[in-house]
Amino acid sequence: MLGTKRKRTLSKLGIHLILIVYAIFTLIPFYWMAVNSIRPAGDFYSRMEGLFPDNIDFGNYISLFSNTSFLAWLWNSIIICILSTFLGLLICSMAGFAFGVYRFRLKNFFFWLVLGSVAIPEIVTIIPVFRLMSDIGMIDTYSSLVLPYAVSMFGIFLMKQYIESSLPMELLEAARIDGIGEAGLFVRIALPLVKPGLGVLGIYLWLNAWSSYFWPLIMLKSQTMLTVPLGLATLYADPWNLQYGVLMAGSLISTIPIIIIFICAQDQFINGLTAGSVKG
Repeated sequence: MLGTKRKRTLSKLGIHLILIVYAIFTLIPFYWMAVNSIRPAGDFYSRMEGLFPDNIDFGNYISLFSNTSFLAWLWNSIIICILSTFLGLLICSMAGFAFGVYRFRLKNFFFWLVLGSVAIPEIVTIIPVFRLMSDIGMIDTYSSLVLPYAVSMFGIFLMKQYIESSLPMELLEAARIDGIGEAGLFVRIALPLVKPGLGVLGIYLWLNAWSSYFWPLIMLKSQTMLTVPLGLATLYADPWNLQYGVLMAGSLISTIPIIIIFICAQDQFINGLTAGSVKG
């Protein structure tokens, strides 16, 4: 008995040590960005003797906000992410509810059509979608970035599978007998039961919209409409005067919304990942 407890203790200790080492390696890029964002421009190529720079200078942050349009880039990215995430959650959950609950003709065909479209590379559809956006006058607008991200084929598949595994059909039938309509079934019964799945999907949609570079590069033309990834890329415009400190400051700030979103939704995210692992 004592030997079994000792083995369990050593096993847990080993797992925690591995996780600590993994966490340290994961935090090294953030540490590197944070340290170099507060170093003077003249010290960027010099070697640090310790873990922290000898001269701390917040001039990179001042230059970022005063000499660039970083606030406008940040605002554009936040607006696009909020709208695309909200619409994506609504559309994907409704489509997943339809595929997971109802029976209709050609249901499997349409579902496999949706699932098969995930394998189509984005580069293949960029020209026809660009022409469509150009014809309806959506180039260089929020709509050209929000609408494509709002319809996620992976999100539809995720919600369909999650609803099938987490939503009892008997509960829906009982609610129908009580006189609840189909909209009520979706809003009052389905959505509360699939909150973990919505948390996972919300984080996925936010990260997809926040970190996107290629699609905004095609759709946006004016400097005032740039997102954070595109705006930071403009700091490379002059290869002979690269402002690495300013770039590090912008990159560090751009990670803060992602961290906040994950902290706020981590319970739903973890529950969504572990759903179905325990039966009973």
